[in-house]
Amino acid sequence: MADLPEETLRTIANLLPRLFKVINLALQTEAKLMDRYGETEETIGELEQVKNAAERARNYYNRLYGLVLQVAESQPVANSATIDLLYRSIEQAEATADATEATALETKRNWSLP
Repeated sequence: MADLPEETLRTIANLLPRLFKVINLALQTEAKLMDRYGETEETIGELEQVKNAAERARNYYNRLYGLVLQVAESQPVANSATIDLLYRSIEQAEATADATEATALETKRNWSLP
């Protein structure tokens, strides 16, 4: 049977909204920095950092969503390589969410953004 443990499903159910929130935070930070200071030599590095951080988080959001569906649609059992990739992706997505949040918050502090 293609199924996942409840704990894994809960982790994913918590992780997807967290990724959404950090993507939103990073892109809001990028927009605020751009609106307030524009694209200058001083801001370009941090604008790129928050945009890249949001993109990495977006990629993990899409990967997790796709892998969960792939497991659900696998019958009678999910491929072990897919399950392994799902668990690795969960770990990497958690780390990426932390890093994206830290990048956005650091940029906000550096530029005194609301």
